[in-house]
Amino acid sequence: MAFPRPRPARPELPRQRVRTLQCGQGAVRAARFNADGNYCLTCGSDKTLKLWNPHKGTALRTYQGHGYEVLDAAGSFDNSQLCSGGADKAVALWDVTTGQVVRKYRGHAGKVNCVQFNEEATIIVSGSIDSTVRCWDCRSRRPDPVQVLDEAKDGISSVKLSAYEILSGSVDGRVRRYDLRAGQLYSDYIGSPITSVCFTKDGQCVLVASLDSTLRLLDKDTGELLGEYTGHRSTTYRLDCVLSEQDTHVGCASEDGHVYFWDLVEVSRGSSGGFGDPPSPLLTPPCRSQGSLVLSLPVGTGVVQSLAFHPRLPCVLAATQGQVTLWREETFQPEGDPD
Repeated sequence: MAFPRPRPARPELPRQRVRTLQCGQGAVRAARFNADGNYCLTCGSDKTLKLWNPHKGTALRTYQGHGYEVLDAAGSFDNSQLCSGGADKAVALWDVTTGQVVRKYRGHAGKVNCVQFNEEATIIVSGSIDSTVRCWDCRSRRPDPVQVLDEAKDGISSVKLSAYEILSGSVDGRVRRYDLRAGQLYSDYIGSPITSVCFTKDGQCVLVASLDSTLRLLDKDTGELLGEYTGHRSTTYRLDCVLSEQDTHVGCASEDGHVYFWDLVEVSRGSSGGFGDPPSPLLTPPCRSQGSLVLSLPVGTGVVQSLAFHPRLPCVLAATQGQVTLWREETFQPEGDPD
């Protein structure tokens, strides 16, 4: 007789503040987990990039080489290299161990808002307020980008990569997805300046944050609006949106000092339409699913500048002013006393 498999535990959300990192970098512009979530990077307005073990609260190394504030950073899949972009218009490739700049790429005409490695860490993709996305070959000594994507009509605020796609969000209100295998560009118009974009883990949907204080979940292939999430405040700053480690919740930083999470699937009472309904051929406002707000984390008094969700655990980093806070699920037992 075969016993039934136990029902999987309901995904938890990070509700408990377990650590505060006083970064000493001026204002923290971005906080990012590395590929396995064991370490994180913080980008400072004091021109530095720092590597941390956020779970222990220890600073491991400081990277200096940008001429102005650092706005975004990412780690390679094997943790051997970092890339960063800054207000000095430069993209930097770093050696993690030595702390030295391996190469610096100059070509953007304005500050670099966002950077990402491809899966093999052979290409860095950067987005700038100069309205371009540029691709840099880490293995080549040529100073020019291998590709320039210049379809945007205003600054690029966010870029994300999948195995064969580049996703970009622009202040011109459009989400653009470049399918590199097919050589195709797909564009969806949101209508409000976009601050952040990301893929769901299954690669089927795209989450978009914009300056009308709304998160939107779009079907990647059709552009169909699957859900809207409101309750946070986003009218001025470039704020991050995230998906939880199991794609069960969406989250967004807010200008009121909180981080908000909504249930991806369940919809609030009174909203018509749901994820179980057949897709509508034309999404008019009554057909949209209004996501149910499930959690508001009080991070600080100022704007939450950056937000990052752990790749495997219910764990989140939130940056506000000069510090980063680490949040875990309520059942988590921290080692020693929390800061």
